[in-house]
Amino acid sequence: MAEQTEIRKPAVAGMFYPGEPGELVKQLAQYYSEAKKKALPGHPVGIIAPHAGYMYSGRTAAEAYKQLEGEQYDVVVVISPSHTVFFQGVSVYNGSAYETPLGTIEIEAELSRKIAQIHPGVFLSNKGHTGGSVRGEHALEVQLPFLQQVLGKFKLVALVMGDQEESTARSLGEVLASALSGKSCLIVASTDLSHFYPDKEARRLDGNIRNAVEQYNPDRLRSVLGSGKGEACGGGPMIAMMIATKRMGGEQVVITRYTTSAESSGDFNEVVGYLSAVVVSSKKPKSADVTMGAMPKKASDRLVKAEKQYLLDLAKRSIAAGLQKTKLDEPEPESRLLKEHRGAFVTIKINGSLRGCIGMIRAALPLYQAVADMAQAAAFDDPRFAELSDREFEKLEIEISVLSPLMRVKDFEEIKVGRDGLVIRMDMHSGLLLPQVASEYNWDRTTFLEQTCLKAGLPKNSYKEKNAEVYRFTADVF
Repeated sequence: MAEQTEIRKPAVAGMFYPGEPGELVKQLAQYYSEAKKKALPGHPVGIIAPHAGYMYSGRTAAEAYKQLEGEQYDVVVVISPSHTVFFQGVSVYNGSAYETPLGTIEIEAELSRKIAQIHPGVFLSNKGHTGGSVRGEHALEVQLPFLQQVLGKFKLVALVMGDQEESTARSLGEVLASALSGKSCLIVASTDLSHFYPDKEARRLDGNIRNAVEQYNPDRLRSVLGSGKGEACGGGPMIAMMIATKRMGGEQVVITRYTTSAESSGDFNEVVGYLSAVVVSSKKPKSADVTMGAMPKKASDRLVKAEKQYLLDLAKRSIAAGLQKTKLDEPEPESRLLKEHRGAFVTIKINGSLRGCIGMIRAALPLYQAVADMAQAAAFDDPRFAELSDREFEKLEIEISVLSPLMRVKDFEEIKVGRDGLVIRMDMHSGLLLPQVASEYNWDRTTFLEQTCLKAGLPKNSYKEKNAEVYRFTADVF
């Protein structure tokens, strides 16, 4: 048995998805910007998402994870099949955390133990997780960066199914329903569909799986898989997730996307099918937490002058490296605060005029890495401007905004102009304005809300709509 302090290191970073944190964040942000936020008939309690390399299935997965924007959960349970080692039953990871390039995710140890104690076929182990002499399981790992990017901080229960027997899937579903009762939780089933058929045949087989999933019918899904009328390497995780969420108040499945690998590879002769979907419940989540990310708790958690100057210098060094087409080799700073995961924006001006502004809302990276990455993005990737040139470099004025977590606005009177920045999300639209913007233009609260809506591409009064999500945040600007 693994020690409780064991951290499961990334096994497929740099292969299935980018291994560099900045590159990974950028790719995920691109997927999420392309995905559509649906007007769901409830709160997401389950996800089905594919687990191939991101270039093949990332966009399909993002369409499901996009629906989690604005949600918070006490715990996320991820169930994957085992591709590297066979064993009977279900292995619940017994280490302390899973790690990705975006940081570590703490294991919910007490709940993991509870799940393992309810049924003898479910056991605490690192089997199927760390891999031993073989590569660690990818099907669970590839889901985690999507969750980190969209949810921020959460606790994880990591499950790998060693076999796909109906009895294993059904008992796992019942175990999860019992153990998770009363908790605000999300259950993720990791699966690809048919493998290596011509595209037309794959779509026929996958259509049978899709129909069973859309009908939210685990018995029909089991029948399709058992008869060979459809294929899914994660059929067990799907059945377990559907059984558990039904017991926990799930009411409907919304299909978010289906495609095959031909879309990316151009090869229609041998394809793999990818499906994503969301299970929703009309019941409101139990958790009352309205924050996203980690909040500085006391005055000693505020940046001091030397730390702010370090970040300003780092931003300029990062932009210089981008101009020279070299990699910035920045050693880890000693400051604890600079290594904390925080959201940050970098704004570039020349002669007082905006030249670029890009940021990361989520606390997905250590602060110093976030600033370095966002500085280059503001200089070279802001779609409103051409790439920064060498002759502009010496004229740069750099401003950094270090963000607090997002707080859901329940009453517009909470918003204080000059202190708060705003984010609005509605359907597929989202927009953000930093606190200093309202002050610079001398807006009142209503104008600030209207301008944030316009920034999101929405009518200016959209913040009043029932399905609009409005968040506020503060920023340390220097």
